[in-house]
Amino acid sequence: MSKKIFLCAISNINSGTCNEDCKFCSQSVKYKADIQRYIQKPIDNIVAEAKEAHASGALGFCLVTAHKGLDEKTLKFVCQAAREVSREIPALRLIACNGTASLEQLLELKEAGIKAYNHNLETSREFYPQICTTHPWDERYETCKNVHKAGLVLISGGIFGLGETQDDRISMLNSLKELNPTSVPINFYHHNPALPLKPNTLTADEALELIRLTREVLCDANRIMVAGGREMMFGDRQAEIFEAGANSIVIGNYLTTPGREKNRDLQMLKSLNLDIATSPEV
Repeated sequence: MSKKIFLCAISNINSGTCNEDCKFCSQSVKYKADIQRYIQKPIDNIVAEAKEAHASGALGFCLVTAHKGLDEKTLKFVCQAAREVSREIPALRLIACNGTASLEQLLELKEAGIKAYNHNLETSREFYPQICTTHPWDERYETCKNVHKAGLVLISGGIFGLGETQDDRISMLNSLKELNPTSVPINFYHHNPALPLKPNTLTADEALELIRLTREVLCDANRIMVAGGREMMFGDRQAEIFEAGANSIVIGNYLTTPGREKNRDLQMLKSLNLDIATSPEV
């Protein structure tokens, strides 16, 4: 594991318009969560966010859309955004996260400047029907295989605290190991009162153990990233995630929930004598 910390920022370029029924996601129109909803964020705004992220030390910048997958209109929009960000900030490593995707669609994203694709398994194959019924887990797995075929870097992880068992967690991690992702985003369920799932009952100690388990099972992954739910899950114990095996975090805001102020994260890393990565290993 690299001792340098890889920083990534995300831009929710299409928010709250998904017709799927994933029970953990406030972007589903089914649950009517009180979030900001829009079809396409202005390209100028996306570029401005990318510049701010880069100035804060982020090396990765992820373009996220809230749909099951890529239709023609969404694919064109993501490609346009990618080209504009690449032109303005060529040093940023562009990531796309746009749901299920075919090999042909992924190749088109690659042509537009996307270097990596993020598609999470979310949970185990066995538990998945309990949290989503509108598309199968196998489609997620297949998309991850398509990412490899397209020659893009695979980013894939999941969510802890959905009501899954420890066996489910191990099953998900073993499935991820089969896929051999370069980066593994670990999220902790952040409850929204509009969602049907019960609040996350994991303790900080249990969450740290899950990071350790992820690092143990996915020992070949370049990065274990602690992403959504970090602030809620760990509070004033966030520094402990690096001792547990994490070497990457998301800075700034998430998709529909605010993150910690960037300077606080940068100050935390400085206090721990952890350097920020300036170039990706892969």
